[in-house]
Amino acid sequence: MRKADEQGFREFAAANAASLRRTAYLFCGDWHTAEDLMQSSLMKMYMAWKRIKDLDNLIAYARKVLLRTWLDEKRRPWRRAEQRDGELPDAADATVDPDTTSAKLWARELVHTALLQVPPRQRAVLVLRYFEDLSVAEVAVAMGCTEGTVKSQTARGLATLRTIVDKLDNSSGRVAS
Repeated sequence: MRKADEQGFREFAAANAASLRRTAYLFCGDWHTAEDLMQSSLMKMYMAWKRIKDLDNLIAYARKVLLRTWLDEKRRPWRRAEQRDGELPDAADATVDPDTTSAKLWARELVHTALLQVPPRQRAVLVLRYFEDLSVAEVAVAMGCTEGTVKSQTARGLATLRTIVDKLDNSSGRVAS
């Protein structure tokens, strides 16, 4: 790879690695796996950099590569046997009222736990639409499907997410404020 291409890739990777890692975390629910997914995606992009460097929207392409990498990873048999039951540590913000912080952390954990139980394609649509704030058309391109599929998967995903949140909320015994 030429030095200019190498430098261009390095700049792209440095500018977008954190965003891709966050998206990967929302897909898989584990920071270590998210890091692996982000690195694998960037490696795939590095190998194809000569062909893709002139694309209009490299970050959209990177999200698509990340999504495909995650879906491929989900299909691997050894992943199915692995259980992840660990608790994620939460950092407290000293500048916020403890009661408010506690409620926000509880709600965030509830939604995150529920999101991890949503089927993979529905979860991918929800993450791309609502966490990455992509349009229906952009999600359709990233997932390689029609806009109608994105809309139906979004509706089904939201319904599934609501059902799971209700179950988790009722089983926790906590009253939502």
